[in-house]
Amino acid sequence: MDFGAYEIDPAVYDEMFGPDGAPREHSRPLREALGRLPSADLAEIQERVSRSFLNEGITFTVYGDESAEERIIPIDCIPRILAAAEWKRLEAGLAQRVLALNHFLADVYSDARAVSDGVIPEDLVVDCPQYRREMRGMRPPHGTWVAVCGTDVVRTNDGFVVLEDNLRVPSGVSYMIANRRAVKAGLRRLYRHCRVREVEHYGRLLRETLRELAPAGSREPTLALLTPGVANAAFYEHMFLANEIGGELVEGRDLVVRNRAVYMRTTEGLRRVDVIYRRVDDDFLDPLVFRPDSLLGVPGLMDAYRHGSVVIANAPGTGVADDKSVYPYVPDLIRYYLSEDPIIANVPTRICRRPADLEYTLDNLERLVVKRVGESGGYGMLVGPHATPAEREAYAREMRANPADFVSQPVLDLSRAPCFIDGGPEPRHVDLRPFVLRGRRTRLVPGAFCRVALRRGSIVVNSSQGGGGKDVWVLEG
Repeated sequence: MDFGAYEIDPAVYDEMFGPDGAPREHSRPLREALGRLPSADLAEIQERVSRSFLNEGITFTVYGDESAEERIIPIDCIPRILAAAEWKRLEAGLAQRVLALNHFLADVYSDARAVSDGVIPEDLVVDCPQYRREMRGMRPPHGTWVAVCGTDVVRTNDGFVVLEDNLRVPSGVSYMIANRRAVKAGLRRLYRHCRVREVEHYGRLLRETLRELAPAGSREPTLALLTPGVANAAFYEHMFLANEIGGELVEGRDLVVRNRAVYMRTTEGLRRVDVIYRRVDDDFLDPLVFRPDSLLGVPGLMDAYRHGSVVIANAPGTGVADDKSVYPYVPDLIRYYLSEDPIIANVPTRICRRPADLEYTLDNLERLVVKRVGESGGYGMLVGPHATPAEREAYAREMRANPADFVSQPVLDLSRAPCFIDGGPEPRHVDLRPFVLRGRRTRLVPGAFCRVALRRGSIVVNSSQGGGGKDVWVLEG
């Protein structure tokens, strides 16, 4: 494959090439191997990789105004390479961040020391829609409110920064593993030559983490993954992970509470459940506590949880810690709870509930990214430079009507990586979503779901907005 026409922009970090066009040292074996590979052969590998996703039914759902459409996630066959030292720093920074966020959640649902000490405003916490007063006084096992975290990380010429934390029901890990299996099969000899660290043991680590959280006295805890059902955008992942952890895939109607304990219905009768890995949002978990019209949850589940007979991971109420208005305070929370400086920086963020931040955002809308604090998946976001004047004005009206619903950030020059597009290599913007597990201790597999903005010029990597996936190769040290 010829890289002769591949575009290098010194202002944008390229994952394979330096500003002078020379391959980065850790990417050199991949660059040389791709250079020896005819484009027709790489096209065949790309076809096999894409077909593997189709054959396995690896899908996601895109929600429109009036309908939902199921799609196969696009996957690019050229892996993204991370050097051992790069991963080591990311791993340390992510573990630090998850530990601090767990401390924060334990604090805001008990003494709220960070609020009384002025680290974070009280109204930002208690007025957050994801703050669940029902969780006050709760103490999950080992202080683990967040057992599974998917943190989005991007790289610029200044290094790695955290874009956001996903603590409620983070998704994408099945794509990380599926990407690995598909690309590894297509580039097996190169994979071995590069000495890539494995990620396919994630399911075992997740199982160990969930078992550590089981109620006291559960020698062989029964695990279950609670799904909203087949219509959910991530249902493929729910099936995959239930199998990986050796647990049952259940819907709310499969569970029942008896004497403040949770049981699942089986062909042999009721079976006690010790740990629920929930992929259902807080609002729908228990119609007796949250939304009374929910058909997805389990009546009495929260009472059993408060009684300590079952553990829910992630704990209800974790969403207050990944609210986009709380995000700017995470570096201060790390310093407050851990007495450490953050290893990975945040993106500078303006909170539009502050009049000065709102005024700045409205005055500079054409060069900012503006997000709704409660949205995810790329929905409800304005990328100022790519929006029309009419779109910006309509968005500004919504901001003036409800400033607290928005935050703004500068448009980052996300790093780019080569992708196989129309028979040749073209640069596309990428991010990383590593998955951090927390039980008694913190665990990470050395890899991530790498999302790719496949549309030329786009910086939006979300699958729902035209993005795709790419395998991440973390090299042995």
